[in-house]
Amino acid sequence: MDKFVITIGRQLGSGGKEIGEELAARLGVSCWDKELILMASQESGLDRAFFEQADEKRKFSLFGGLLGPRPFYLDEGSDNNCLSKEHLFKVLSDVIRRLANEQSCIFVGRCADYILRDHPLCLNVFISADLKDRIRRICDHRQIGVAKAKELIEDTDKKRAGYYNYYTNKVWGMAASYHLCINSSLFGISGAADYIQNFLRLHHP
Repeated sequence: MDKFVITIGRQLGSGGKEIGEELAARLGVSCWDKELILMASQESGLDRAFFEQADEKRKFSLFGGLLGPRPFYLDEGSDNNCLSKEHLFKVLSDVIRRLANEQSCIFVGRCADYILRDHPLCLNVFISADLKDRIRRICDHRQIGVAKAKELIEDTDKKRAGYYNYYTNKVWGMAASYHLCINSSLFGISGAADYIQNFLRLHHP
């Protein structure tokens, strides 16, 4: 098989990161997530804090990207003279494209499906789950109560949607934006990994 890439968008608590890691272990490839921020910082020479401030965990307008791309600029009136979100996104995009050109790998989040839209062997997946299962997983993983877990899920999904919509002019989680959408409540983590692996084998033999 030529170099392939799997991108995974996911709702918080759906197990998307775990599915990506299991797939990576099975296929013998790397799974990239938070490490991308560190790599972008190291390769650009820019402080890691800049990328963290512009990451998908931060608030973005759900409709910001609909007005088209912003020019690269230095924010005025800032003590740190921070680079624009668009420039930081370009740096991160360059890292993702380089990795995808060098090796078969899996990317979790960070608009990788959009960034790699011209990659010839890219499978774009979105992982969702039933709310009760998401709440249970977050409660278990973070040792918090149901109310706090539900609040965290709503807030994080909103931020991820804002980040994705801002940069891609598409709609986060909408089936038309992906090749494959899976409800992990139906399949489980390993079952979802099985399904994606079989799909990859069928469409990228």
